[in-house]
Amino acid sequence: MQSINPATKEVIYEPKELTKAEIDAKLQKAHEAYKQWKDVPFAERAALMKKAAQYLRDNKVELAKLITDEMGKITTGAQAEIEKCAFACDYFADNVEKMLAEEAVSTDASESYVRFDPIGVIFAIMPWNFPFWQVLRFAPGTIMAGNTVALKHAGNVQLCAEAIEKMFREVGFPEGVFTTLTIDVPAVEGVIKDPRVAAVTLTGSERAGVAVATQAGEVLKKVVMELGGADPFIVLPDADLDFTAAQAVSGRIYMNAGQTCIAAKRFIVVESVYEEFLQKIKAGMEALVVGDPNDESTQLGPVCSERALTGMKEQIDKSVAMGARVVTGGGLGPDAGFYCQPTILTDLKPGMPAYDEEIFGPVMSVFVVKDEAEAIALANGTDFGLGASIFTTNVEHGKELAAQIEAGMVFINGVSKTDPRLPAGGIKRSGYGRELSHYGVKEFVNIKTVWIK
Repeated sequence: MQSINPATKEVIYEPKELTKAEIDAKLQKAHEAYKQWKDVPFAERAALMKKAAQYLRDNKVELAKLITDEMGKITTGAQAEIEKCAFACDYFADNVEKMLAEEAVSTDASESYVRFDPIGVIFAIMPWNFPFWQVLRFAPGTIMAGNTVALKHAGNVQLCAEAIEKMFREVGFPEGVFTTLTIDVPAVEGVIKDPRVAAVTLTGSERAGVAVATQAGEVLKKVVMELGGADPFIVLPDADLDFTAAQAVSGRIYMNAGQTCIAAKRFIVVESVYEEFLQKIKAGMEALVVGDPNDESTQLGPVCSERALTGMKEQIDKSVAMGARVVTGGGLGPDAGFYCQPTILTDLKPGMPAYDEEIFGPVMSVFVVKDEAEAIALANGTDFGLGASIFTTNVEHGKELAAQIEAGMVFINGVSKTDPRLPAGGIKRSGYGRELSHYGVKEFVNIKTVWIK
């Protein structure tokens, strides 16, 4: 529960953890707010959510600075994150009423239909890497559906958590509709099992997913979770290599120093174009401007913490000791903060961390394969199944291959990203359930049959 500026190593905030009595009071407020909020007309909910969108745009620079200071995202990426949150607020304000409209179904009844009712307080456990977006890709649709939200944010982004709660309060949402719980991991189980909490959503590690699913399962509560990813980035022989290489560097590095669940992490290249592609991404990685995340010219800032930097360096060093080749980078960056050089690793084999594990930082693991069949097999040969990318000039063939990819999201000639209009989520050990679009909104409603004779 401490914010350390990753670019300077300066401690900037140490929040006070809530007592059990304070947690109880906040959950009670969220529960009481739900009883009233669920009956508020959609138009009134939407008007407030529109105000939230405008608040984000009006305060974009200030809010982005909080992101940069707490977890090191470059300023251009942080401001883009706030803009995306504003778009999500507008999108769900405009569309949730239509998404949750009653659906008539013809049966043996005189009349039968499906309606969608809110279920209560949704407990959100969110990570640090997109401290506004992770919350505001989930909360607007859930709140528009008539639920209330209690947030447990990561311990190193509590200023961002407080700023989100302040936004909801200042634009006029009733107290308790959105509540921040300043708690650490040991207090989470008690909140999950509290009878006033209806369901849980988590974005985090596999270990966190197992713990939360176990705790929620003991009290039969629904969980939606997005966990780790090892997204494949497949380069076919007919790909536009200049475009594809630029997308590779962008998809792995920009915005967040590679600290993104859905970032491309395993670059799988058919051998006929392997050497040419490798040289292009090497040039792209070496051209990145590494430095102060507050400087608009910076393209790669620090990783979020000393622990993250140390763990990533151990993964690189162990892989190299086992025979991996460093094409570029491999070391630490400026001493002022938690910087890692942009790195490319090749000659990877099972057993190496760079082959088996998710590396959460500016590291590209590059694989060469004989053909597209081997590329698909390698792409699917992982316990993860979050996102994937395929690069080819034959789009119709790309669609055929997309059907073979074991992932929740597949992008053809583009890098993985989330969009309020499309569902986001994974399969296998990348989690289950969906966020965003009408699929995400319907995760936290009672899908209720009504039958009349």
